[in-house]
Amino acid sequence: MAKTKEALWQELSDSVLEMEEDRAVAAAEEVVAQGYDAFEAIERGLSAGMERAGQLFEEEEYFIPELLICSDAMYAGMDVLKPHLRQDDIAEKHKVVIGVIEGDTHDIGKNLVKTMLETSGFEVTDLGRDIAPARFVETAKEIGAQLIALSTLMTTTMEGMGAVVRQLREEGIRDNFKVMVGGGPISQGFADRIGADGYAVNAAEAIRLARSLVGASESVAA
Repeated sequence: MAKTKEALWQELSDSVLEMEEDRAVAAAEEVVAQGYDAFEAIERGLSAGMERAGQLFEEEEYFIPELLICSDAMYAGMDVLKPHLRQDDIAEKHKVVIGVIEGDTHDIGKNLVKTMLETSGFEVTDLGRDIAPARFVETAKEIGAQLIALSTLMTTTMEGMGAVVRQLREEGIRDNFKVMVGGGPISQGFADRIGADGYAVNAAEAIRLARSLVGASESVAA
């Protein structure tokens, strides 16, 4: 007997939360086979599961490794569903440039924030790690980003974040972009000192901050 939509949304959500990639793919394939709406499956199934995982992260029941495996399951299901999205489901998204500042090669935290931003409906350009300040600025201008997200886990590279803000000011385009910062040694005081628009202590807070900075709603998009 075919599963109802609601049962499949729950199956997709549970497969993400429980880190079961094959299960996510099977549920997504059944969505397609039954002719159910792919966007709704992503929003109410896969994305909802990632939101639940993010809640467990906040409650310190899940940690970064678990969230990254959850994201693998989510992306596996999305790969099945994305070709079946209607054109009017693919709305204009807020654009974010994200990366780890020059001199630092630690990117697990950045990768987690990237995943959760994408789950929350942002279009993310990931520059990677060890990225020069000027490249953040140039990329943000090129793609018309609204937000620049900077990460570091090293005290020795923190000032590179300030260099991004300074370059924006020197070019007279500071007001065109919101800048958010995060990472182990970063604090709200540091963010204030360099003139960033916000600081997030963890990935879940980073998503709330990003939404606030760009004026996005709390709804989750594909």
